[in-house]
Amino acid sequence: MKTLSVVLEREGFEADTAEDGNVAVEHLIKNDYDLLVVDIHLPYRSGLELVKFVRSDLQKDTPALILTAFSDHQMQRQAGELGISGYIVKPFNPVDLVAKIKSILNK
Repeated sequence: MKTLSVVLEREGFEADTAEDGNVAVEHLIKNDYDLLVVDIHLPYRSGLELVKFVRSDLQKDTPALILTAFSDHQMQRQAGELGISGYIVKPFNPVDLVAKIKSILNK
């Protein structure tokens, strides 16, 4: 995710990173974000669990974009149930990712 933050910062975005789901929760409690970009598979908590945490525990409707190397119908269904704004399968083109982020933020 560090590489991703470099790409986003070059495009003028501010980006926080977390090496695992527990660190991400700490960031989410302390900060407000315009968009969450989360991987499905993280140590301790999945990206979907993080979005559920934001939606239920923090009661925020922050848009979320899922990045994953695994594209199965069950995960896509769960992402849809959570109101995920986008679902991108790795490997991805950084230009496409930035365009998707800009599209989500401009809604």
